[in-house]
Amino acid sequence: MSRECCGPDEENAPVGNRKTLNLLGTPSAPLAEFHNHDDAGTNHDDHEHDHGSDEGELTSWWRDRSILIPLAAGFLLVVGYMFEWTGVPVAGTIILAISLVFGASTFVPGAIRRLRRRRLGVGLLMTIAALGAVLLGYIGEAAALAFLFSIAEALEDRAMDRARDGLRSLLSLIPEKATISRLSGDVEIPTSEIQMLDIMIVRAGERVATDGVITAGRSSIDASAITGESIPIEVGPGDAVPAGAINGTGALQVEATSNGTDNSLTTIVRLVEQAQARKGQRARLADRIAKPLVPAVLVIAGLIIVFGFLVGDPGLWTSRALVVLVAASPCALAIAVPVTVISAIGAASRFGVVIKSGEAFEQLGAVQLVAFDKTGTLTRNKPQVVAVQAAPGADRVAVLDAAAALEARSTHPLAAALAAEYPHPSAASNVTEYPGQGLAGTVGGRAVRVGSPRWVPAGVLGSQGTSMEHDGMTVIVVEVDGQPTGLIGIRDELKPEAAAAVAELKAQGIRTVMLTGDNPRTANALASMVGIVDIRAEQMPADKAAAIETLRKNSRTAMIGDGINDAPALAAADVGVAMGATGSAAAIESADVAFTGTDLRLIPQALAHARRGRRIMTGNIALALAIIVVLFPLALFGVLGLAGVVLIHEIAEVIVIANGIRAARGRAVLPQMPTSSAEPSPTPSSRQRS
Repeated sequence: MSRECCGPDEENAPVGNRKTLNLLGTPSAPLAEFHNHDDAGTNHDDHEHDHGSDEGELTSWWRDRSILIPLAAGFLLVVGYMFEWTGVPVAGTIILAISLVFGASTFVPGAIRRLRRRRLGVGLLMTIAALGAVLLGYIGEAAALAFLFSIAEALEDRAMDRARDGLRSLLSLIPEKATISRLSGDVEIPTSEIQMLDIMIVRAGERVATDGVITAGRSSIDASAITGESIPIEVGPGDAVPAGAINGTGALQVEATSNGTDNSLTTIVRLVEQAQARKGQRARLADRIAKPLVPAVLVIAGLIIVFGFLVGDPGLWTSRALVVLVAASPCALAIAVPVTVISAIGAASRFGVVIKSGEAFEQLGAVQLVAFDKTGTLTRNKPQVVAVQAAPGADRVAVLDAAAALEARSTHPLAAALAAEYPHPSAASNVTEYPGQGLAGTVGGRAVRVGSPRWVPAGVLGSQGTSMEHDGMTVIVVEVDGQPTGLIGIRDELKPEAAAAVAELKAQGIRTVMLTGDNPRTANALASMVGIVDIRAEQMPADKAAAIETLRKNSRTAMIGDGINDAPALAAADVGVAMGATGSAAAIESADVAFTGTDLRLIPQALAHARRGRRIMTGNIALALAIIVVLFPLALFGVLGLAGVVLIHEIAEVIVIANGIRAARGRAVLPQMPTSSAEPSPTPSSRQRS
């Protein structure tokens, strides 16, 4: 029926060749162009589509030519029948013919153009049916067919555009202008001219024009429209802020980390635009069924006409053949999946879940097991020193000083924790880092080693180290001149919503696994806090990918991660989910789904949203097939005439569209986390330096 029913002019046209949104301004063409469906239907791709205004906004229906023409055809249809019923048949026939011209003008020209390119579609079936009805003298039935088909097309396109229109609202979160600090003073420039490292002045109540890092000022920001996390976040110097976030009561200076035309919001829009480039199983099923139906229906109709000549009643059987053309047209089948996928993906993007393809959406709805990375996913990825244990005769400050002196030369996250705890250590020399183990060097003329207990023996402090690991700490052993002088316990706090998210997944019947590079004791301590039973510890990136491959053999598996080391596992999973808009580029590129926020409760809600959409798709396909199966024999044996079949067929299609649009109603709602003593305690961080 629509473009989804008929597809683009060139089958499998690459995404890059389609018209897409100008990512910071007006669309260069309607968002409707980003899909890529095979030819199975009519010809909306061949006529003017006027649902969107020049500014990309959805046009009011009373100004939409695509709606007004079918409405005019419907009005004339009613008037024509009224004249016939009141005894003025000539005037009635003329008005019905005009109604037919109005309705047919929406699909006949495109059907002819496609036929010239040797491409068949449902529009051709309707054109043949309407022409045949006219030749047989059924002007009223032909006009009714043209009206119902054209109005169903218009309503379908309107529904599809409305489903996509929510995506444009994301771009409206970016202000048109921004205030930039220059040497000569503050100047206001168009957002599109912002460059990296520009200093933006964001006053109270203003939106952040592009992604950046705060350099001065403290405030709270509301990023709910981007991340789905409704609680304002307190921010200060060094904190990242996303494009489109609303500043609270304090003025901020923000250093731009992306250009005004290429930030996290425009990336979301670009990904969702391309979301249907890869079809899911149900979309391919609908295509496989719908595409051969058009030529098959033409052949069947021809055979029915031949049968009529053989039995001596060509007029009757030609009429039935025309009815069969309409009854077996696969319009509803071809639109059954696309309208659902676009509606659901658009809705997900509005609560911070970017689904990159229709295939990813379907896979997300079938997930049976979720595998979590630990650091940065289940935890906050902000390690802190929580315990220091000095050996007999050693000093706590000396232990911290020796460790911080060496760690000052490292970029490892644990080094940052030591630097925050002891910011001004002694100078170190001859420092060597041993990846995955620790560091060695000289501090104050003494040989010092700092590392994991597997590399630096804890000696007399071994029992204390084991106890600290059972408490969920990552333990660093400090050795001076070959003797262990102290232990430092560091842990990364568990996200407060982690346990609730895992519990909600279990309530949905979804199993959970944790993959981590930590040692088994630390991993088990964290897992017990969050409620995960299946733990795979001491996993290198390749090990995580291998574990995912094994899990996939028995369950549809999603992998949740955010770091470079998660990229292989994300790519190996049925569905890879990257957490956080600021996650590593490798993780986001490898993932099928990206969460713009970091709240883990979005995971079960996104899965529930996808499951609901999957059920709607299945129901739509079943309904579309049922319509064909039921109407075909009724048309073939004359139980229903042309007008009756057209009416039922188009009503069924509107039902399919309306059912698909229901997928847009999903929205994740994140309740405020309780602030009680029951909040999970901090949790460990991996010591692996690879």
